[in-house]
Amino acid sequence: MQFHHHGYVSGEPRVQPVAGTGIDRPAELPDEMDLLIVGSGPAGMLLAAQMSQFPDVTTRLIERRDGRLVLGQADGIQPRSVETFQAFGFAERITAEAYNIAYMNFWAPDPENPRNIVRTARTEDYAFKISEFPHLIVNQARVLDYFAEAAAFGPGRIVPEYGIEFLGLTVHEDGEYPVEVRVRHAAGERAGEERTVRAKYVAGCDGARSGVREAIGRTHVGEFASHAWGVMDVLVNTDFPDWRTKCAINSAAGNILHIPREGGYLSRMYIDLGEVAEDDAHRVRRTPIEEVVRRANEILHPYSIDVKQVAWHSVYEVGHRVTDKFDDVDVDQGHDPRVFLAGDACHTHSAKAGQGMNVSMQDGFNLGWKLGHVLTGLSPASLLSTYSAERQPVAQQLIDFDREWSSLMARKPEEISDPQDLATYYLATAEFPSGFMTQYGPSMIVTGAAHQALAEGFPLGKRFKSVEVVRVCDGNVVHLGHHAKADGRWRVYVFADTAAGVFADAPAAEPSTLASWAEFMASPASPVARFTPAGADVDAVFDVKVVYQQRFEDVDISRVPAVFLPKTGPFALTDWEKVYAAAPSAWSDADIFAERGLAREGVVVVVRPDQYVAGIFPLAATDELTGFFEGALVDQRTTALDPILS
Repeated sequence: MQFHHHGYVSGEPRVQPVAGTGIDRPAELPDEMDLLIVGSGPAGMLLAAQMSQFPDVTTRLIERRDGRLVLGQADGIQPRSVETFQAFGFAERITAEAYNIAYMNFWAPDPENPRNIVRTARTEDYAFKISEFPHLIVNQARVLDYFAEAAAFGPGRIVPEYGIEFLGLTVHEDGEYPVEVRVRHAAGERAGEERTVRAKYVAGCDGARSGVREAIGRTHVGEFASHAWGVMDVLVNTDFPDWRTKCAINSAAGNILHIPREGGYLSRMYIDLGEVAEDDAHRVRRTPIEEVVRRANEILHPYSIDVKQVAWHSVYEVGHRVTDKFDDVDVDQGHDPRVFLAGDACHTHSAKAGQGMNVSMQDGFNLGWKLGHVLTGLSPASLLSTYSAERQPVAQQLIDFDREWSSLMARKPEEISDPQDLATYYLATAEFPSGFMTQYGPSMIVTGAAHQALAEGFPLGKRFKSVEVVRVCDGNVVHLGHHAKADGRWRVYVFADTAAGVFADAPAAEPSTLASWAEFMASPASPVARFTPAGADVDAVFDVKVVYQQRFEDVDISRVPAVFLPKTGPFALTDWEKVYAAAPSAWSDADIFAERGLAREGVVVVVRPDQYVAGIFPLAATDELTGFFEGALVDQRTTALDPILS
């Protein structure tokens, strides 16, 4: 964590200096605003936390509830989400209170006595193999609390405005604030009072029954499956030996997905309620909790649960649906979108794969920095069209995966030919539910694959997979990617060639391609100079870091080019934490060049503000690098680079 660059801080360092709209933020919802977020679920709260990093943008969030969520429906936190929490500054704290899934066990009917269940497999949880981040279980309400804190601690000081209900909207053809929104106070002294506000953009994060989706004429595409599940968070006494281990249980009486919860005592159970008749008309949703518990005991035989308290329960029918588009503009309309859908407002599915909250948060992450860039003039409005183009295919992949997983979970015993096949499928597909299979195609913010061979371990369009490096200024071993915060900046990682000329035993600087690249980046033609707004810190848009191939002890930081030692903040203090070494040290065996297949002649890897790899460039391809940013950003023509060199 870096702080003090705006002056000495004696209090909570996560509270960033207030700026822009965060200063004297009015409590009343204004008549006009840049962005209105509707709904305070995972997508909406992450979006608010991201927008708080753009304090020059007036962002407001309304929620129909009269306060914070108390009982969260979702609880599965995939490794990609924990990685995202790291970017927002609370991964360590939420991990400490969560349940960490180490194993998943599988149970099936006993061949000798099919009425009983027996354990058939015990597998390591997939997170141990594919990420440094764990697979967690924690109440959705706590996730929202942490994002609310991040939004309130950001420079924009965004806080949810509870008790305000969305009624409808109209998008006008012109005007600075073309989206007219009708809202109503749903609680308090003003309950029932209606008013109209205007916004430049609206984000509908208002759930599966989204009013925003209905207002822009978008529809869910897909069918409801005819299978019902009961879900309950319970405190029990039991003789079931795997009560504190995640389990998939197939029995002659039905199926259970059992997930221990945080705190050491609470667990969640998804209980198979069977097929739903075509004329059911949702009557199954009224199944009493006593019947759900009875079914659970029948499935668990010869074990049983004695339920002491039900913290929360529900009954739902599995549905797999994706909205036809995630914004309000059809392809042939010829203008940029103004209204967006995120989270359950645009994709619904079962809860058993632990995907709903996780995919919803990535919707918000994808959309947030793009809105911030457009609303602050950093990027053209055409950038916003990439949101639906990127996230809709991800939602469809989720539906396809969840349909397969739900079908496997709901099988009858006679349909199971191999007791190991559920465990096999779980491990074979682990990278997708973990959140690491998402790959965005070429666009204005993802280049083609012409130079992919220079950085094989950083696939274009996929999230930047971190590796340990050694920080040169102090010798500490750190994860390179963990330094990338959700602050709306682009990351430019420069992996040096072998002749970098900054070594303590070198009699003089050796010529290197890196030196030429750094000289270019210090020129008025560089992306930093062209796309950083006048008066902003030199690293306000681009966080440029260098990784040398040699041991950190052999790097003389006084010889490092000035572009990697920028002076930032009101005191123009040197940022020493942008220079790293890749070679193994006494504290780490990692070599990022070897682990990620990086070219020894050097390579530049550009990473988007949402942590996805946007471009790979040879060190000598400075024109190509600039050309990429010409498509993604608006030329500011500033002299913002000058403070680096002073």
